[in-house]
Amino acid sequence: MAGRLYICATPIGNMEDITVRVIKTLRSVDLIAAEDTRQTLKICNRYRITRPLTSYHEHNERTKSRVLLEKLKAGENIALVSNAGTPGLSDPGHRLIKACIEAGIPVEVLPGPAAALAALVISGPPTDKFAFEGFLPRRKGDRRRALERLASEARTIIIYESPHRILLLLQEMEELFEGRRLALVRELTKKFEEVIRGTTAEISSCVKNKAPRGELVLVVEGAPRKAKEYPDELIRAKIDELTKSGLSKRDAVREIAVATSLAKRVIYEKIKDRTD
Repeated sequence: MAGRLYICATPIGNMEDITVRVIKTLRSVDLIAAEDTRQTLKICNRYRITRPLTSYHEHNERTKSRVLLEKLKAGENIALVSNAGTPGLSDPGHRLIKACIEAGIPVEVLPGPAAALAALVISGPPTDKFAFEGFLPRRKGDRRRALERLASEARTIIIYESPHRILLLLQEMEELFEGRRLALVRELTKKFEEVIRGTTAEISSCVKNKAPRGELVLVVEGAPRKAKEYPDELIRAKIDELTKSGLSKRDAVREIAVATSLAKRVIYEKIKDRTD
């Protein structure tokens, strides 16, 4: 019988942000596949976890996935962890997870910390709809094209970036995201957690004066939605249609306002030469 792959979310900073279920699972599996065994060892030592560790990171993901898949097929249970947060989310893991699904091996997720969601809810922009972009391309041209695409994105945007590239990214965003509100979130759940809110120019100024350290998440307000245009002729024709059906001008204006989301004063302005 095949084993089971457990996707285990681990703390993104504060070591106490780990679930009881994850601790129990890490203590019971045959093997823990870790992005950085040194980082995971800190968790193991803290919670008296003595299971063997093996490295699984972006540089060996292709070959190691095959090795781990064979172990799972042989009946071993394996826990997958990243340096921090949820594996597979801008971290190694997707390749192994996909291989297990295709091979019919059970996959179980143990939810927990995720830097993207933590940064989103503390940042300020709307949280009902968002686009997670992870790390943008490193090449200047590719990154520019990605930013041009995101400039018209109406949803809140979540971007990961490293401390030594964040100033360059903010400078590249100034033209395309001028006037937007952003939040730069760093060291989430740690002692020096910080949220810097403002425009790209304001945050750039803060970064220049004090270079940030640690993992960074940039949360960007979505593009303002453009109001749909309704020509005067169209509004006037609709007013005529509704009033001919028996509605007063006031009721016709109210109905059109609901249908178009236009302010009633705007509609009256479009039909100011009409009389009841």
